[in-house]
Amino acid sequence: MNNSEFDLKALLNNYLKKWHWFAITVIIALVLAFLKLRYSTPKYQINSKIQVIEEKNSVSELSVLQDLNVFSGKGSTEMTDEIELLKSRDNFIKVVQKLKLNISYQVLGNLRNTEIYPNYPVAINFLAVDSVQNKSEFSFFIKILNENEFTYAVEEDAAEKKIPFGSKIKTNVIGDIIITPNIDYLNGFLNKNIQVTIRPVPFVAQIYRTNVEVSTIDEFSRIINISLQDAIPQRGIDVLNSLILQNNENQVQDKKTIADRISQFINDRIGDIYSDLSSVEETAENFKESRGIADLASQSSVNFQQSAASQSELQNANIQLDIASSMQNMLSEQDDYEIIPNAGLTDASIDNIATRYNELVARRNRLLESSNERNPVIVELDQQLESLKRGMQSSLNNVTNNLNLRVNSLSKQLSQINSRIYATPGAERALRNISREQQTTEGLYIYLLQKREEAQIAFASASPKAKIVDHAYLATPFPVEPKPKIMYLVALIIGLMVPFSVIYIQDLLDNKVHNKLDLENIAGDIPVIVEIPKLSKKDKKLVKKEDRSVLAESLRILRTNLNYIQRSHKSDPDNIVFITSSVPGEGKTLISSNLAAIYANAGKKVLLIGADIRNPKLYDFFTTDDMVQADKMKPRRSTKDGLTEYLVNSKLTVQDIIVPAQVNENSVDIIFSGKIPPNPSELLMNDRMGDLFKKASELYDYVIVDTAPLMVVTDTLLISEYASQILYVVKANGTEKKVLNFPVKLKAEGKLNGLSFVVNNVKQNNLGYGGKYGYGYGKSTKKWWKFA
Repeated sequence: MNNSEFDLKALLNNYLKKWHWFAITVIIALVLAFLKLRYSTPKYQINSKIQVIEEKNSVSELSVLQDLNVFSGKGSTEMTDEIELLKSRDNFIKVVQKLKLNISYQVLGNLRNTEIYPNYPVAINFLAVDSVQNKSEFSFFIKILNENEFTYAVEEDAAEKKIPFGSKIKTNVIGDIIITPNIDYLNGFLNKNIQVTIRPVPFVAQIYRTNVEVSTIDEFSRIINISLQDAIPQRGIDVLNSLILQNNENQVQDKKTIADRISQFINDRIGDIYSDLSSVEETAENFKESRGIADLASQSSVNFQQSAASQSELQNANIQLDIASSMQNMLSEQDDYEIIPNAGLTDASIDNIATRYNELVARRNRLLESSNERNPVIVELDQQLESLKRGMQSSLNNVTNNLNLRVNSLSKQLSQINSRIYATPGAERALRNISREQQTTEGLYIYLLQKREEAQIAFASASPKAKIVDHAYLATPFPVEPKPKIMYLVALIIGLMVPFSVIYIQDLLDNKVHNKLDLENIAGDIPVIVEIPKLSKKDKKLVKKEDRSVLAESLRILRTNLNYIQRSHKSDPDNIVFITSSVPGEGKTLISSNLAAIYANAGKKVLLIGADIRNPKLYDFFTTDDMVQADKMKPRRSTKDGLTEYLVNSKLTVQDIIVPAQVNENSVDIIFSGKIPPNPSELLMNDRMGDLFKKASELYDYVIVDTAPLMVVTDTLLISEYASQILYVVKANGTEKKVLNFPVKLKAEGKLNGLSFVVNNVKQNNLGYGGKYGYGYGKSTKKWWKFA
């Protein structure tokens, strides 16, 4: 439980140490959000609502199928059709053309342009045909100087040309245009740069078609909600109102098309019947003139009434049969779905089916204007039309058969009556036949005239199916896009997530040691005795006698911990400290030099040995009187013999190679590495090396040995048996964690006795356990802005 809690605190501390990055990114994100809100164009919500009125039909054969739920989805399908019709491409094209939305006027600003609608200061008149201007894209710039003239330019930075209002302007894209002023609104735009943009009508129509949302309240509702987001509320209101009106006009026009088709059918029938009627009347006139007949009152009243009644029924049956046969022929001759004229059969089921069939055909034709026959809505309409067509054919077959039976029956009945009438004079009988034929034709003629008038009256008063529930209105006076609260919240989240993500990714990819805590997790039971802070370019490399810096304090801690380890682990000798590292550049020479200085500051007698004979660095830290520099490109060297000369020349003693050095009013004896030999490893295996350490440990309180890196060469391992303590220097933010497996393995194999770790180059905010505890005691505290 404690470990988990500690890990969580360490994780949080890793982010809290970099709080200034969070603050900076949050401020930047909020500023960007403010600029976005300040200079983006707001959009407003426009809503409207209509109701689709259901047309009541009388009971037909389809009602049986509806009762059996065969057409259970009819309601939702019908509403889907209405939505598709409302959002048809043709509707939006007509709306754009009516409101001239393909022409936009914008007043140019420094950071944001302001669009003008609907009070335009000028009007654009096109001399080219509509097909050219509706399919072209063109932009130009004008500046209204006064009521008589303006400047014109095709490019914003191009030279402006003064042009009087009403003059013809030639363009290569949309033909010639004439710009006229709108006096009512002209004065408000004087000396302002206005950009006029003309875009293709279909392109603008598609934009609005995409932005307009149409939906029903629920699955079974006939109320349709229409909404649009627009930067100019009045323009959005005009678009929705015009769209609804255009859709209603289309529906009325569909019904008038049906009425015209029926009227045309009736007129054709009336023309044929009128010719028959004229022929019958001429025959009656000729017959009477040739026979000298003037009055038929003497005919038997009873026989006449019976004959007339039977003849009247037969006439009605023939009329119905003729109409049914005509409709039946039209249905069978149709290659596609066309409007079927219904001249008024007395059979109500056929009349209802024909009315429904014509409505679906009109809806299908409207959808085909902006779609094709593979549209799922049209395919479903085709299925319904085919079903109605089959039902109508079946009903017409039944009606035709019944009428044929009735005509045959009435004919037989009339024949019986006529057989009694034939007993009268032949002339009277012939005249009666002519009169009956005349009455039949005249009755059909009058009937068709009446049906034509009824059709015109019915469809002339036709109303649209969509009833406006709510005209377009501004849903809220506040913009719906962009939303300030959401924008600032998103900016705040992004401002926090960006540095968090960067730090998190850095931690995932990080394989370096940063401080003591990281190293302890790897070292296990090997002690990490100190952290050495990172030095700036201005900091001194060697500590002074009464130095109170963080570097000095950390070296004192190192000295104290070494003394404790020396007392805990008895060894003989116990005052020889080796300092090594994995690779060059990790600071082992810096630590060995300062450790020697810190012991000297405490009044101890210290010997510092440069045992890195391949790449000596002690010359960079200490200056002695015998040092020379042969070449500016080469480091300084001591003229006195060093370690390599001692190992080669048996005549040299330890005193011969010791160089006294003054470090901050304290003396430190130094044995430099000497000349770089060709065989350093073999040289270090010399027995004189052991003699050197033995004599040095007897003469000095502490012997500090700066050795070669362990992973690069084997020099340190060859002489590690002489060490009382081995300090392994790890460079923070430089040494990879996997590299430390090497000294840990050597320690486990017994090759590095008295091994301890030292973390060098640690940032001050990382000193201690995750930076929580550092060497800040007795040190002045920086102001918070200096940390930031």
